[in-house]
Amino acid sequence: MAKVATIGILTSGGDAPGMNAAIRAVVRTAINRGIRVMGIRRGYNGLINGDMFEMNLRSVSDIIHRGGTVLYTARCPEFKTQEGIDKAVKVCREYEIDGLVVIGGDGSFRGARDLSLNGIPCVAMPGTIDNDIGASDYTIGFDTALNTVMEMVDRLRDTCQSHDRCSVVEVMGRHAGYLALHAGIAVGATAIIVNEVPFDIERDIFDVMKRTALTGKKHYIIVVSEGVGGVAELAKKIEERTGVETRATVLGHVQRGGTPTVRDRYLASLSGYHCVELLEKGIGNRVVVVKDDKIVDIDIYEALNTKKPYPLDIHMLAKEISI
Repeated sequence: MAKVATIGILTSGGDAPGMNAAIRAVVRTAINRGIRVMGIRRGYNGLINGDMFEMNLRSVSDIIHRGGTVLYTARCPEFKTQEGIDKAVKVCREYEIDGLVVIGGDGSFRGARDLSLNGIPCVAMPGTIDNDIGASDYTIGFDTALNTVMEMVDRLRDTCQSHDRCSVVEVMGRHAGYLALHAGIAVGATAIIVNEVPFDIERDIFDVMKRTALTGKKHYIIVVSEGVGGVAELAKKIEERTGVETRATVLGHVQRGGTPTVRDRYLASLSGYHCVELLEKGIGNRVVVVKDDKIVDIDIYEALNTKKPYPLDIHMLAKEISI
């Protein structure tokens, strides 16, 4: 087996807190083992266009506490074509890159798979606030995003309570409801609305608000996953039906930013280290994931084909403790 002399690293898709901690771990582990690291800017777009630079120990100083990604990220429709993949492979050959570390979500994994199939060994790790990678119990950025949602909703609750209002809050997660579910429980939401569970406005909101009002409660928090959408219309319906002044709030991309939590820094660092260990051994086409609080690696095809079941038992628990 030929010695691995140079690896590349890129972040792709949506940014997530903890990506910088992962970059730092990859760079420092590789350099400590005598491996050169090329930082690729703006994901697969940067790879295709040769937008990269050699990283050193100081390239990753004082970034572990920063949100976002110092390598930047971008969408790259061209990379979805064979021509785009061929360009990326050619660039890797030109820069003598022996393997790649890819940090991102499902789309990023597919790119890593395609490069591996075309002769460039890739190891990926899940970085997304959505926590929607089926093969991993946890994705880098989820905990930080949850804490951001909790803080924002706690502030909304203060004004809701002051005015006896209902607040309908849309959180991110694309079509996955994990962020809404966990955040909803953490903030004591009156109701949690997600794609994965059939929703009946009469049963799940009006009846619950009526029942809790009888116990003296006069302000309400409704957490809605962004895939459900329509929070402004939902707020209007609630106000018309209940007479409770209701406001809609879309938290938006504030959920992606901010200082990463201990959990995200810790798991990102361990995952980055493991990625370099695999590439150093010439092992590619793998995804480094969290399983039962341990860092392990699995085949990238298995990762792409594994679906994460929505925890209906936890959803029903949330309903019981919302009264």
